[in-house]
Amino acid sequence: ELQKLAALVEYDGTEFIGFQRQPVGRTVQGELEKAVRQLAGTEASVHGASRTDAGVHACGQVVSFWIRDNLAPHVVVRALNHFLPGDVALRGACVIDRDFDVRRRAVARAYRYCVRLGDGRMPLQSRFCFVMDGKLNIMRMRQAAKSLTGMHDFASFASSLEDDEPTVRVVHEARVVRKADVVEFWITANAFLRHQVRNTVGQLLRVGMGKCSVEEFAALLQAPRQGVTGPAAPARGLCLARVRYEPSL
Repeated sequence: ELQKLAALVEYDGTEFIGFQRQPVGRTVQGELEKAVRQLAGTEASVHGASRTDAGVHACGQVVSFWIRDNLAPHVVVRALNHFLPGDVALRGACVIDRDFDVRRRAVARAYRYCVRLGDGRMPLQSRFCFVMDGKLNIMRMRQAAKSLTGMHDFASFASSLEDDEPTVRVVHEARVVRKADVVEFWITANAFLRHQVRNTVGQLLRVGMGKCSVEEFAALLQAPRQGVTGPAAPARGLCLARVRYEPSL
């Protein structure tokens, strides 16, 4: 007999071409499926709650897969971590209903973007932060971020759209946090468009540098037009922090 598990996954996205399995290239989904295959001895599909892009990290990705029901979740976690490479790990797992879809049942996703202010190269920081020289006006960035909350058409912040893809999303929270020389941008929404977070951060950084006013930023939501924001902030500063379910897993 098989049981369906949901697992919390953490990964360093630097060496991956994204979460989603591709015909060529190293992916998080591919590594997870290889590990489940090694444990189960059969082909396995792993489904993710969010499809992160190349270079994007996660500390709160949620995946699901089928495994023999005589294996307890904590045993599966330990066994898969034995087979997984060093840049991917399961943090925990639980049994879920057979028809539970980790992507469709998610009610919100939270992302964190990290910027470190400093001059020159920072080898220990630059893997997980966007290191930039110069000053940022945090107050203006916070004012601009306020306009993101609520239901809006986010077409201005999408890099590419599928045919007839809806562009209205609900942002529950958008905040800018300053911690010494680190600036963190947090955004939680029901779902995101392709590159929406990185384009949003890129535009907020323009506000912080005085290249875009708070009013101009708000106008991107009031008169949405695809492809008018940018450049997008680099992938390395972005991390999928949490996927939320009701009730929580």
